[in-house]
Amino acid sequence: MSASTPPIPLAERLRPRTLADVIGQQHLLGAGMPLRMAFESGRPHSCILWGPPGVGKTTIARLMAQAFDAQFIAISAVLGGVKDIREAVETAEHARTGLQPQATIVFVDEVHRFNKSQQDAFLPHVESGLFTFVGATTENPSFEVNSALLSRAAVYVLQPLSEDDLGELVARAQALGAVPALEDAARQRLLAYADGDARRLLNTLETLAVTAQAQGLDALTDGWLLQVLGERLRRYDKGGEQFYDTISALHKSVRGSDPDAALYWLVRMLDGGADPRYLARRLVRMASEDIGLADPRALRLALDAAEVYERLGSPEGELTLAQAVVYLAVAPKSNAVYRAYNEVRAFVKKDGSRPVPLHLRNAPTQLMKDLDFGKAYRYAHDEPDAFAAGEHYFPDGLHPPPFYRPVPRGLEIRIGDKLRELHERNISAANK
Repeated sequence: MSASTPPIPLAERLRPRTLADVIGQQHLLGAGMPLRMAFESGRPHSCILWGPPGVGKTTIARLMAQAFDAQFIAISAVLGGVKDIREAVETAEHARTGLQPQATIVFVDEVHRFNKSQQDAFLPHVESGLFTFVGATTENPSFEVNSALLSRAAVYVLQPLSEDDLGELVARAQALGAVPALEDAARQRLLAYADGDARRLLNTLETLAVTAQAQGLDALTDGWLLQVLGERLRRYDKGGEQFYDTISALHKSVRGSDPDAALYWLVRMLDGGADPRYLARRLVRMASEDIGLADPRALRLALDAAEVYERLGSPEGELTLAQAVVYLAVAPKSNAVYRAYNEVRAFVKKDGSRPVPLHLRNAPTQLMKDLDFGKAYRYAHDEPDAFAAGEHYFPDGLHPPPFYRPVPRGLEIRIGDKLRELHERNISAANK
């Protein structure tokens, strides 16, 4: 390699050349697993690879092309458009009709970034068999990929790499002589920082190796890591005790209706490198667990905050998380639904499965009607105030105590009044 030739990135040097080289994803690539069987079948099929960054989506797509001796065409949905799709179609047609016909795999990275018309452009060529479509996405394909395209592709869910997987990557990098020795504390910090993302780990290792070489270091310590990477490293271990202590403090500050403390812990987590998406998910949970029907708007606002963050990203989107935290903290609190749900789960687990009463059963056929399915069911909308007073909706013989007990706060004050009124009407109907 000449002095003017740029070095090959570590991630590329360690990119697996065979399925056996792939680290992680054994639930898909292990013996007898679905994606491994697809490789071994000799028949490529269109698919969506769904998973977080740096878990091997592009690598698997490349290995698929290699396994089927197909040409590999990569399109970035972030940078590409219809022109790139058109060029891919032309290239695939030339390969199919050439002197030595060859199949084609078209790989679309971040496929969810393509709009509906761009995704639809693949459909006729997937159906005709001109090429095999492989899409990669970090977003739920059920929401982000057109149903027509999704119906023609198998979906494989990739998981973040475990610490053992990431440790194997570090070992491979060290075997190449690309990374100095790491003391245990430094190694653990790097694995936590990578957060299941192989690309992030390898890029960080490469940065550290260059800096260590410039400083003449043979081994890397935890203190040196913190000094070199600074704010790039988490200030607490992802998945470690301090991480969970901090999210616990945020949750309890919201539950305790202290917006200032809740904001403090939110910012501490963001400043420490916590994934804002993780925080958004926790806010949605808080809205259901600790506020519930005392203020149903809290759940919608938490969901809106998560959506806005997805649109804006960091740092702009973090403001909407702060707005949601403050709202949740000052909202009236109720865990009545959370408590009722857990009580019913415990009750059902202990009680077992009881048959559905005949009057509540569905009766789509004449036979079912002849068996009295749905007989004597009272349609609530035909009753006064759309309430069939005295009707029983539990299995026959089952009369449990109330599971849902509204608290005297927020909207649940009115819900409690309503339930008491309906209860009195049930009792009155039963006494007639």
